[in-house]
Formats: sequence, structure tokens, C-alpha cells
Amino acid sequence: MGDPAALAGMLPFDSIGLYEQPKQRFIFKMPRVVPDQKSKFETEDLFKRLSRESEVRYTGYRDRPPEERQMRFTSGCREGHTEIAFTATGTNLQLVFDHSPYNNRGCDFQKETGKAHIVSRFIMNGVCVRWRGWIDLERLDGVGCLELDEERAAIEDAALRDQIERYNQRLRDFEDKQRAYREHGEELRAHSQVHAQRCHQARQPPHPTHPAHPHATHPVHIKPHSQGALIS
Repeated sequence: MGDPAALAGMLPFDSIGLYEQPKQRFIFKMPRVVPDQKSKFETEDLFKRLSRESEVRYTGYRDRPPEERQMRFTSGCREGHTEIAFTATGTNLQLVFDHSPYNNRGCDFQKETGKAHIVSRFIMNGVCVRWRGWIDLERLDGVGCLELDEERAAIEDAALRDQIERYNQRLRDFEDKQRAYREHGEELRAHSQVHAQRCHQARQPPHPTHPAHPHATHPVHIKPHSQGALIS
């Protein structure tokens, strides 16, 4: 049986960004590669097994007659894809490569008679790798192995650093906006408090005051008429 983890971890280099959203959102897109690809390739058991040259076989159209399978394999290679499995581990790989009548870098039928020499680049479990090997056109088996693709690894490492930097910059911008929002909110609250205090003071009744004293006037003393002597 195949290794599901190996299949799930394979990514072509020219794949569409499936995690990109049509609208701008504050998200972190899953990185394509791990930070230290070379270390993982040299220490992980899966890569250790697959990096040794071992027997492989074509796995497509297993229920079809041998002649048809041979034709299908050759046709698939000319189209730029094929399916192989490591016999010892049962690890299945979907190989995609560039092949055209004018470009034999992906699949070369001319290098050795009766064999298809294939080179396929992809990302597996966060590591840039290159499958290199050959398949016999008649027996549909051969030899192959995985290699660390250092050239592609350097490109993906640079893209990863740029992605992390852009994410950190967006995070800093977000924090600056949040800080400005909080400061603006505090200013509004302070202004509202001052305005409320002024309105409260305006609604208070005036303090009672003593009535104004009239101008002081000297009392008028009315003297009674002097009683004069009665004249008889």
C-alpha cells in the first residue's frame, strides 16, 4: 500500500495558491516549506529511505493488459506526468515534469534505449526535492531516488522569509491601528466627560442671594405740633 503521508505532503512548484482568499484578511498563509529544509531531509526517516537508490515501478492502470499499460506509460511521460512507487517501502509518488519535443529535461527517451529517464521537482513534507531515476519501457520498472533540490530550496527559503516579514509588518500595522484607536477613544471619553460636567453645571439653579438693600435714608421724625397757649 502507498504512504498517505508522502502523497499528502507533495506540492508542485507551480501550484495555485489554494489558501489565498479573494479578500484581504488578517491571516497567515500556510508556508510551503519548513525553515531548515536540509536538516529535515538529512534527519527524517522517510527521506533517509527514499534518498537511497532503490527499485521503483509504474503503478498506473494496474487492471489493464501489459501492452496497454506500456502505451499508457509512454503517453503519460510525453504529456509530462506519471505514477511510480518504491517497491521496498510502498511509497507512491505522483510525478509531474516538463516535457516537450524541444525539452527533455523532465523526461528523456534518448538518453538510453528502451528507458525513460525522468527528473521531477516538487515539495514533499515542506522540503524541496527532486526525484531522479529511470523506468524500463517494457518491464515498467526501474531505479530511482529522492535528492534535495538545493536550488529550489534557496528560492523557497527566500519566499518564506519574505512571507514572514510581510506578516510581521501587517501585525505591526494592526497593532499601531489598535493603539491609535484606543488613544482616540480615550480622547473622546475625556471630551465627553468635560462636556457632561459643563452641561450639569448649566442645569444647576443659581445660589440664593440676599435682596439688595434700598438706599439708606434718614428717618423722618414728625414732631407733634406744639401745643400753644389757648387764647381766650
